[in-house]
Amino acid sequence: MSLLTTVNLAKSYGPDDIFSGITVSIPRRARIGLVGSNGVGKTTLLRVLIGEESPSEGRVQKAKQLKIGYLPQESVLDSPQTLWDECRTALSYLEKMRHQLEKMESAMADGIAGKDVLERYSNLQDAFDRKGGYTYENKIERTLTGLGFEKSDYQKPLNILSGGQRTRAVLAKLLLSDPDLLLLDEPTNHLDIQAMEWLEGYLRAWEGAVVLVSHDRYFLDHTVNMIWEMTPAMEIYHGNYNAYLIQREARYERQLKEFKSQRTFIEKEEDYIRRNIAGQNTRQAQGRRTRLERLLKEAKLAPPRHTKRIHLQIQAAERSGDLVVRTYGVRVGYKDDKKVLINIPDIVLRRRECAALMGPNGAGKTTFLKTLLGQISPLAGEVELGGSVRVGYFAQAHEGLHDEWTLVEEIQSTTPKMLEAEIRSYLAKFLFSGDDVFKQVGVLSGGERGRLAMACLALQGANLLLLDEPTNHLDLPSQEILQRVLAEFSGTILLVTHDRFLVDEIATQVWEVLPDEKDMIVFKGNYSALRAVQEEKKATAAVKNGAKEKTQKVQRSKKKSKRINPRQLRELEAAISNLEGALAEVGKKLENPIEISESIAELGERYVSLQTELDQKWQEWHALFED
Repeated sequence: MSLLTTVNLAKSYGPDDIFSGITVSIPRRARIGLVGSNGVGKTTLLRVLIGEESPSEGRVQKAKQLKIGYLPQESVLDSPQTLWDECRTALSYLEKMRHQLEKMESAMADGIAGKDVLERYSNLQDAFDRKGGYTYENKIERTLTGLGFEKSDYQKPLNILSGGQRTRAVLAKLLLSDPDLLLLDEPTNHLDIQAMEWLEGYLRAWEGAVVLVSHDRYFLDHTVNMIWEMTPAMEIYHGNYNAYLIQREARYERQLKEFKSQRTFIEKEEDYIRRNIAGQNTRQAQGRRTRLERLLKEAKLAPPRHTKRIHLQIQAAERSGDLVVRTYGVRVGYKDDKKVLINIPDIVLRRRECAALMGPNGAGKTTFLKTLLGQISPLAGEVELGGSVRVGYFAQAHEGLHDEWTLVEEIQSTTPKMLEAEIRSYLAKFLFSGDDVFKQVGVLSGGERGRLAMACLALQGANLLLLDEPTNHLDLPSQEILQRVLAEFSGTILLVTHDRFLVDEIATQVWEVLPDEKDMIVFKGNYSALRAVQEEKKATAAVKNGAKEKTQKVQRSKKKSKRINPRQLRELEAAISNLEGALAEVGKKLENPIEISESIAELGERYVSLQTELDQKWQEWHALFED
């Protein structure tokens, strides 16, 4: 049975149709990635599914008592409560269950409970235990740690945390609330790679259903098994993101072949009708015309649709030398505070290589790029650029753009000889059309600024690209194009990014910053290869530690066994056996209270007393074998 189903769903704002004809279902344990170009209506669809907006047509059907958790793109908790206390509110249902258990225990002790109280108590206690009632604090701590919070953050009021932290707090509270269906709109915003990987593992193991909107292709690849592509109609693909790419291309080629085949057939039929409508084969021509008119009315195929995409080309104006970048004993930081952010190993970057610089936010990656550019002097060491190296820099915040200029003026500053008509044609390749080219840069969205900065970069003819988060704000089609262009680039690339999919596809080496050690490691290979090596090392270390602990435990047991008093051990085991027998006897009486003369309260107290004594004896028994 599906948790949620839509039937011919449509949404319009006035004369503007956002989407229409959406008929989909979300089964239990679904793992669905919702993708599509920016502005196609993905967020609007989620808001319709949860009831925050009404559909213009169609309907949404939900399973009874369906509990939906929704994470908007930009959502922050603004509360005077501490982070910890706010997360506890997501588990208030456990508090209610605990109070119910306490009331039942009190009723049992006072002898006023009905005969079915033990069964209800047992069932409620099992449910409480299953939902983590006895370990909920550990669950909160695991969730907060997984999402990148420090223990020092737990008792801070939410309203003094950063915007990114408060967004992560929303996600933490949502995960703790344990809904049946999660609708997540860009959940990896404000997460570093470690937190992303934790969330990937959490969602894979979670029992509920998930629909997530994300521009993170690696995250989609490792969490979903179905892709919904809004075009703005809905195309459904089975498998993860990589499988979707393959199927989408195959589907497009098949549809294109069918369209061309039908068009050829129509042209041949029209030619036959035109040549024979007035000749000896008039009747055959009239029959074909009738059939052709029916086909054109009922079964004419539309050309397969390709999403409107940027047209990007980045070409080096000249060839650099084989040695592009080399460092000697570099220490990255700011001379004002003389604080070292990263100790750089002596690195060499050669022509046609692509190095991916990765690490947590605030680790000093952008500072390192500016050190390579000469904008910041190293605290120690030297940076050497090779012969004929021409650098192109794409800044994360696009600080090279001028807010008061128009788009045309921004391009003219890069290539003064380009005519306005040429500039307009060029900007159209980056999806700026009509009067958009005369907008001021300051009013552009993050995605538009990114496309403009990429348009400027492509005109510079650089043979060394320093790219700081180039896929930020780009939709998936634009990310795919950028990936292809960078893979074909004839120069050298140094890439700062959290985009693990891009790193896997184009990186020849990974430079990973370890902020706690203030070091950077250099790995020859892509991200998945690096993680595989790291996981193998962890597994090997775990096996070694396990073997060591087992050996130590055996040695401790041998030493302890020499000191154990056999008589004391026999007495403890006899007491444990007697207590277990007595506990079982009281349990049987409680199951059939009508057949006994003792009150339920007396039996309940006796049961608790025996259980407490038995626990104590087991602790004494274990203590004999401990250091």
